[in-house]
Amino acid sequence: MENNQDIDKRFNDASKLSEEPAVFPGFDNVWAKVEEQLDKKEEKKRILPVWFPYGIAASLMIGLGAFYFITKDKTHESSEPLIVKNRTETHPEKNSVRATDSIVRSKIEKEIEASQLSQKLPDLAYEDAKIPKDRGRVAAAQKNDEIFALKRSDYSTDEYYIKKKDQTVISAPQIKGKQWDDTTTTKSIEEVVVTSLMATKKNAAQSSASSTIQPNYIASNSNISQALAGRVAGIQIQAYGSQRRNRNAMANKPGTPNIGYLNNNNPIVIRGMKSLDSKNEPLIVVNGKVEGRNYFSTLDPEKIESMEVVKGAGASALYGSRGVNGVIVVKTKRLSRKEKRRMEKMEQTINQYKPNPVSDNEGYDEFVENPFELTKNQPLSTFSIDVDNAAYSNIRRMINNGQAVDKNAVRIEEMINYFKYTYPQPKNNDPFSVNTEYSDAPWNPDHKLLKIGLQGKNIAMDKLPASNLVFLIDVSGSMNSPNKLPLLKSSFKVLLDQLRPQDKVGIVVYAGSAGMVLTPTSAQEKQKIMLALDNLQAGGSTAGGAGIELAYKLAQENFIKDGNNRVVIATDGDFNVGASSTSNVQALIEEKRKSGVFLTCLGFGMGNYKDNMLETLADKGNGNYAYIDNLQEASKFLGKEFAGSMYAIAKDVKIQIEFNPKYVSSYRLIGYENRKLKNEDFTNDKIDAGELGSGHTVTALYEIIPAGTKSEFLPNDSSLKYTRTESSGDFGSELATVKFRYKKPDGDASKEISQVVGNASGKLSSASSDFKFASSVAWFGLVLRKSDLISKKDFSEIENLARQGKANDAEGYRSEFVRLIESYKAISK
Repeated sequence: MENNQDIDKRFNDASKLSEEPAVFPGFDNVWAKVEEQLDKKEEKKRILPVWFPYGIAASLMIGLGAFYFITKDKTHESSEPLIVKNRTETHPEKNSVRATDSIVRSKIEKEIEASQLSQKLPDLAYEDAKIPKDRGRVAAAQKNDEIFALKRSDYSTDEYYIKKKDQTVISAPQIKGKQWDDTTTTKSIEEVVVTSLMATKKNAAQSSASSTIQPNYIASNSNISQALAGRVAGIQIQAYGSQRRNRNAMANKPGTPNIGYLNNNNPIVIRGMKSLDSKNEPLIVVNGKVEGRNYFSTLDPEKIESMEVVKGAGASALYGSRGVNGVIVVKTKRLSRKEKRRMEKMEQTINQYKPNPVSDNEGYDEFVENPFELTKNQPLSTFSIDVDNAAYSNIRRMINNGQAVDKNAVRIEEMINYFKYTYPQPKNNDPFSVNTEYSDAPWNPDHKLLKIGLQGKNIAMDKLPASNLVFLIDVSGSMNSPNKLPLLKSSFKVLLDQLRPQDKVGIVVYAGSAGMVLTPTSAQEKQKIMLALDNLQAGGSTAGGAGIELAYKLAQENFIKDGNNRVVIATDGDFNVGASSTSNVQALIEEKRKSGVFLTCLGFGMGNYKDNMLETLADKGNGNYAYIDNLQEASKFLGKEFAGSMYAIAKDVKIQIEFNPKYVSSYRLIGYENRKLKNEDFTNDKIDAGELGSGHTVTALYEIIPAGTKSEFLPNDSSLKYTRTESSGDFGSELATVKFRYKKPDGDASKEISQVVGNASGKLSSASSDFKFASSVAWFGLVLRKSDLISKKDFSEIENLARQGKANDAEGYRSEFVRLIESYKAISK
């Protein structure tokens, strides 16, 4: 132990001798000077700068001055000419909520005063206050008159009053399509928005879309509206024709009171985002600050860094209810620091709501497209007709909202049957005529297309039987959005306008449970029915099964023999209480189908939309199915096509086609995947099939590989040892035989009719406009589904073919389809 201690001591002594000096010579003097300098700096920090008290004083003076100018409108009556627009407020210089509130109150008080003044006056004869057409200004009758313009409406008709010094009021002529603005910076009160851009929201169940326009494209346009038109899916720029003016040309003539200028800016509407009131314009935000359309129109396209159109949840997250019609976010070049911070926060919020590749929580059943069949092995093809058109309007909604299209939402037969075709009326006692056409397939010239069309008999409204309708309305919490329950109410009012006094309407609602809110009531009492609709509110869970039970019970209790007995269900399909699974609901509706009550399904909303549920209800319940994405669609399905949508002239309509292997090597049915039947089901009257309404058209397309044609899509031939299928005789030039079976709406036995199709094929260029258009719709659907059975997928070729088929487009639906192709082509790049 002692030896160890001695060793340690000797080791330490040796270590000290070997250490280098810890500091250089004179280190203590240098360190002393460093400490002295540090102490001086610390002392300086504790001394207040000379200018500090003056800075405080200057800040107080600036603040007091700003406060004076902001609040002086409350106590000081301006001697300058003042133009006050209905519901206006002066835009504050400072971003102060308190200041904004005081100004809003001030302007509201002035509005009330002006309104009371105008109400006291009778319809006065007005002095000749001329409005020059070229400049759109009101010339005052006297030089020093105080001008007071009171705006009465938004865009269509504006009424103004001129207030003189002697407090008399004269009225200026009404000017349609024109709008006046203030010489001061004014904005609608509805545009005063208090929002917190710091708050971030994230909800995966919300649906949103945004489109960005690049600065080089914006700069290439003469004005900012042109940059929007045609570049963003769903944007509509409404024009006033000759009433358009350039704001820069609005300079006042010398000696004329400056009372404002004609608001020549074209209103902007984002399709698919319309609210039910008249104010459908999107909110405009420039550098993080809410601005009016007037300011927006003055922006120089070359000075814009970026412009983004935000729709859906992203718009609502930024500006709440003010963003319900969408938000146009503009970022200019050379931003201040404050504007940069504001824009960064806004961009973060927008990015959180960028759309997912597919709709967030929507339900679509997966299916595989029909393959090619070898004719010699399978010469028969059997399917049920389908008059649903929900898939097309649903896809239209997705494209207009800038969303990717879920391929399982694409049912090509429903896209084709959304449109009407010019088939002749039946000439005999059959409820429909049969029409065929045979020509080239546009996506593969070596293949052919066979078009089969049915035209239902048109029945005049006064010849239609009395209706017993039960409205089954979903009022659960999931329906609490503008494009659901509010749109639903407006849609049912369109339907009410088509009904006659002999028609009856009952209303059943369901949320956590089901209940009846209106006993069957004559359509003559429209106000009573509309009041019941208006009183509906959304909330609670969704007991769809219970609602179906009660609705059918009410329809059966008021059943009209030989009448039109129908349940009309309106929902987003999101059942979650009771019979809520697709299989359970299918079993329930199949049982109710036996009652003789028909079914119409109306789908509403997005985000949690359950297309698979509504399709099952319609397919299994002797029904039809439409998706209502806007009021125009409601007017089409429930108004213009009311008879076809609500009155069945034939039910359980089936089609079976037998191809001649002499001319047809292989074939496939385009669409109708979930409507295919077994061959033996064609003659089985117990098997359910689709219904055909008054005036309805139904179209089906078969793609055919002619005999002797080499094709990469031709199935492999599996030679059979014991069975051979060959042409059993000489049938001349018969390509195929088409058979149809149907029942009367109140019948149980089916009737069969048939028609032979000849092997006479023409060129696509000489085909009918209906053939060209129907094939273009099918082609677009195949591309949306990413079909492996076509090689040509050029949108320009599809668009060109659709344009060739635009004849007979009185309602403009075919033109809308062409625009839809253009929109999808733009967003899919």
